Amino acid sequence: MPVPSIPAADSSAASELTQHIARAIGDAGGWLPFDRFMHLALYQPGLGYYARRSPKFGWFAEDGSDFVTAPELSSLFGAALARQVSEALQATQTDEIWEFGAGSGALAEQLLRAAEQSETAVRRYTIVDVSGALRGLQQQRLAPFGDRVRWAEALPDAMSGVIVGNEVLDAMPVKLLARRDGAWFERGVSLQAAEPLFFWADRPTALRPPIGIEGGDDYVTEIHPQAEAFMRTIAERLQHGAAFFIDYGFPEAEYYHAQRASGTLVCHHAHRMDDNPLADVGQKDITAHVDFTGIALAAQDAGLTVLGYTSQGRFLLNCGLSELMQNASIAERSRALKLVNEHEMGELFKVIGVAAQAEWDACGFITGDRIHRL
Repeated sequence: MPVPSIPAADSSAASELTQHIARAIGDAGGWLPFDRFMHLALYQPGLGYYARRSPKFGWFAEDGSDFVTAPELSSLFGAALARQVSEALQATQTDEIWEFGAGSGALAEQLLRAAEQSETAVRRYTIVDVSGALRGLQQQRLAPFGDRVRWAEALPDAMSGVIVGNEVLDAMPVKLLARRDGAWFERGVSLQAAEPLFFWADRPTALRPPIGIEGGDDYVTEIHPQAEAFMRTIAERLQHGAAFFIDYGFPEAEYYHAQRASGTLVCHHAHRMDDNPLADVGQKDITAHVDFTGIALAAQDAGLTVLGYTSQGRFLLNCGLSELMQNASIAERSRALKLVNEHEMGELFKVIGVAAQAEWDACGFITGDRIHRL
């Protein structure tokens, strides 16, 4: 398929990424499934949103950032999570922490500082991050910890230790499904010569959401084969240890509710959200909420034990956040409250814990465990 010319107003890396995606669509016969489009937009080397050297994490749009994550919001996030990590290291008799998608390195710094203060034995801290641009930022921030910190571009065939991932699952490409007049379609992206260059195009599909959705009204939603495959890979390679993932999302009964008719896909740029991933490609984050039931089932079916599932607020309080706040400044306490308040991050964000070759009553789920709702 011929590739339309890119408008001259589109410039630099964004233009090059647009050209690359346009060629990919042309090579695929004029249509790309959305998960492939999302992967290119976020991770194409040197061009995608997470592969470019541009500010992403921060408090204000004025500093060029797009959003703030819990570790940047308050160092008490990592201090509280460190208590769960320390317990898990002891319970699994391991001494290595693995972090996926380490962002600015803030969480790694917090976990390593907490380990030093509590004398938790951490032989090595390994970061797995596909973004070379972010890796440079992390290396600068974590230089004081010397060769205890290392970076890996891919998982080894076998690993042990405690895995953490904050806002990792939501950044994994998703497939889009659309129901129209009772028929299901996979939503993808096609090209046209006029602006906007990219547009939605649906094709009939045998794919379905994991549960039936009541009603016959038009409906758009996501399914998460890549995130679930990631959990199966973790199960295959984690010989001994545990993993804790923090992200925004729901159990499937809430995720695929009939009233959530537009899905959860959103974009983040300059601390604002929009629902059009086909515009400003490469210049903004693209994300979808996590189906935690699918994550739990993928882990369990692959041989992992699900330790618990709860809200971020309950998890952090179980891990001693209230106690940590008592010794913090007023400003720090105010920021930490955003982590647990239900109308901010406390309820929307959830935490799931899984383990390999080990099972214990993990402190983060000691009260308020919602595993029965998965």
